[in-house]
Amino acid sequence: MPLRYASETAEHQAVRHAAGLFDLSHMGEILVRGPGAGDALDYALTGSLSGLRAGRARYTMLCAPDGGVLDDLVVYRRGEQEFLVIANAANTAVVFGELRSRAARFDAVVSDATDDYALIAIQGPAAAGILAPLTELELDSVKYYAGAFGDVAGFPAWVARTGYTGEDGFEVFCRPVDSPAVWEALSAAGAAAGLVPAGLAARDTLRLEAGMPLYGNELGPDVTPFDAGLGRVVKFDKPGDFVGRSALLAASAASAASAASAASAAGDAAGPRRVLVGLTIQSRRVARHGYPVFLDGVAAGTVTSGAPSPTLGHPIAMAYLTDGPGLADAVLTVGIRGEAVPAKLTDLPFYSRRR
Repeated sequence: MPLRYASETAEHQAVRHAAGLFDLSHMGEILVRGPGAGDALDYALTGSLSGLRAGRARYTMLCAPDGGVLDDLVVYRRGEQEFLVIANAANTAVVFGELRSRAARFDAVVSDATDDYALIAIQGPAAAGILAPLTELELDSVKYYAGAFGDVAGFPAWVARTGYTGEDGFEVFCRPVDSPAVWEALSAAGAAAGLVPAGLAARDTLRLEAGMPLYGNELGPDVTPFDAGLGRVVKFDKPGDFVGRSALLAASAASAASAASAASAAGDAAGPRRVLVGLTIQSRRVARHGYPVFLDGVAAGTVTSGAPSPTLGHPIAMAYLTDGPGLADAVLTVGIRGEAVPAKLTDLPFYSRRR
């Protein structure tokens, strides 16, 4: 996947106002099949997958026994006994190894199917209109976080209404040998609507505006879902045990206690915790990954992602900060090449599409 095809800003704006076409074939695809596939994924992941209806998808996480995030995943249930797990490219081997190991006690088979798929995403408000003439699927019936089997441009595919841009759109999983023809058909169908190919740089600014975490930035083995404000993906009420449950229960309790302490300004009895926040930079300068964040001049966190926002017209960032009763009222600055640049706390996401 190229960083850009032409102008990354133009590619970003095309996705916000028309549509962009992404080659995501670097992503990992892992199949989990068999009578015990749902139970195996319940044990292996933080979410409840056995209760997922066929044709639906769920965002979830693979955590280590200590609660650290090994990868964030999208899981599609494509049939009663078949699940498709989408892993971040660099983590595919880790996810495959962990799933295979954790599924060993269940009646399930885990296979790495990455080489069997190309993945093309069409994202943006014009996406459905561009894709509709190329498929027999009734796209209005494919809800957000759902998918269905159907032909695209005459080729068999799994078509899912998912994405990583904050816009409506679809991800088309097809055979690698068919992918050039699918790409060309989508490009031709979308030319009049303003569709352009889009690269990694636009994908990153789009997901940042939408407040979506990136593994290696906002997520990693030293981060729990609760640190990232994503405790909702951890389902303690599902039947049976799951890997990391005890550690995540403790993380959940600590997060709740710290939040209550901060809200009541009752001191640090619960202990400080880090929280993922949004920052609007009060300057044209950009806060990049790894830059320090200061509260009242005291180091209190680190930027995880930052970029100019083409949609909003100013730089934005996400950062982990030490939570506390004075966080909202503190003077906030980011160290950018030796200069203390003012910033302000901003609710995530920075951008939400009109529905």
